[in-house]
Amino acid sequence: MSTLFLRAVLAAVVMLFTAAGMSVAQSTRVAAASTPAQGHAGHAGPQAQPPTPTAQQDHSAHEKPEQKGYPAGIPPITDEDRAAAFPELNGQHTIHDDGVHYYVLFDQLEVQTGDSGTAGSWDNKGWIGKDINRFWFRTEGEAEDGGVGEAQAHALFGRAIHPWWDIVVGVRQDFSPGPQRTWAAAGIQGLAPYWFEVEATAYIGQAGRTHFRIETEYELLFTNRLILQPLVELEIYGKSDPERGIGAGLSSTEAGLRLRYEFRRELAPYVGVTWSRKFFGTADFADMAGEDRSDTNVALGMRVWF
Repeated sequence: MSTLFLRAVLAAVVMLFTAAGMSVAQSTRVAAASTPAQGHAGHAGPQAQPPTPTAQQDHSAHEKPEQKGYPAGIPPITDEDRAAAFPELNGQHTIHDDGVHYYVLFDQLEVQTGDSGTAGSWDNKGWIGKDINRFWFRTEGEAEDGGVGEAQAHALFGRAIHPWWDIVVGVRQDFSPGPQRTWAAAGIQGLAPYWFEVEATAYIGQAGRTHFRIETEYELLFTNRLILQPLVELEIYGKSDPERGIGAGLSSTEAGLRLRYEFRRELAPYVGVTWSRKFFGTADFADMAGEDRSDTNVALGMRVWF
């Protein structure tokens, strides 16, 4: 037993020294291949040593993911670099920001002329608030014969329910013609498929009056600055309001084409043509008042936002 044990120990020692010798020889060959010759070919100089790691060696395996792909000597882009490259955009949204912003648009600020005469017209909307909750306002009307012929205003609370859609609730005030009316308003507005902008609002007023309005418009780009804007608006009332010349049912429609040129995005003159028509009871009230059931006008105006 002792003889067998001694033989096993000696065999293990021999195998251990043999493996160590092979490892040393392999390391020597690698070091010699990696070190440039200092003397004649085949004779390494006295300074031939294994290479020492330096800062210039490739450490790509240890780089952060965002550092890969950058040329040598160019640092990666940081969040501070991005913030400096994209500062606040004219009071609009900023990068990773939840501040209070605002937007005001005069979509129509124009003079219309046709068979029924010449009148000024405006259509204005805007908001102030954050990304989700905002206060919205709308105003529109006409001015003729030195006074306001028709005017109304909305004050609405809006909440985003989708990246492209808001729901709004609030009040609408009609100022003229006829007696003033106050309405509770609720609706939806946003960008429909194929880039149609839509506003659909329902109203409930005094004495059980109801009203529904839908407006849609589209922007057709001939060039990056020359834009044609078709618009269609339709109004329906639940009951007649003789004092304001409104009949029950489909009351009126209006359509328009406006061609603008954006010298600046915020300032764009335009020319256009509009058509309007009254129906059913509203058309009968127009006949009694000596007004036309339909009208065609040429428009000249300016579109402004800030």
